[in-house]
Amino acid sequence: MYARSTTVRGNPQSLDDAIAYLRDEVMPAVQEMDGCIGLSMLCDRDSGRCIATTAWETEEAMHNSEGRVHDMRQRYAEMMGGGRPEVQEWEIGILHRVHPAPEGACCRVIWGRTDPANIERVLDAYRMALLPRMEDLPGFCSVSLLVDRESGRSVSAVVYESRDAMLRATEMGKALREDFSRQMATEITDIAEFDLALAHLRVPETV
Repeated sequence: MYARSTTVRGNPQSLDDAIAYLRDEVMPAVQEMDGCIGLSMLCDRDSGRCIATTAWETEEAMHNSEGRVHDMRQRYAEMMGGGRPEVQEWEIGILHRVHPAPEGACCRVIWGRTDPANIERVLDAYRMALLPRMEDLPGFCSVSLLVDRESGRSVSAVVYESRDAMLRATEMGKALREDFSRQMATEITDIAEFDLALAHLRVPETV
């Protein structure tokens, strides 16, 4: 399974209009495309940084959709008053849910990189060693890990049932990821916190 993420940094005051546009116009159109298995949107209401992600059954389906989503992507960026949208394509390496995210859910996103030859080892260790410990985090709902095998880049999104739960999990989560990063020879390049504005992914469990 694969995913395409579109990041826009725009005006926080335009967020609600952008969320409505993705929910009411983009999502119905994308879900009718062959191979689509959902859409999600993360937003930071303070900075105006938003990440919309579509998920696909195959890499071919993702690539075939590109022409049809281009104009919608540009419209989304224009509504946010941001610059050129940043588009990245990923393989969905891991997706694990304990329970669906409720209204008010939040997400901590961690970007990283490693030697591309190390990706499979990282995925195996994440499944076997890290996931069981993450389930003990306060308010844990789900986690996804997306990878780019060619570059060695990765991004994980840990969803919590509320912002309060995410804050309570801060220190425990930090210890887990720093220990994992050290053992797996990965570098954490960025960390950010978002509201989960839209959560309509039908990606099946990979664990």
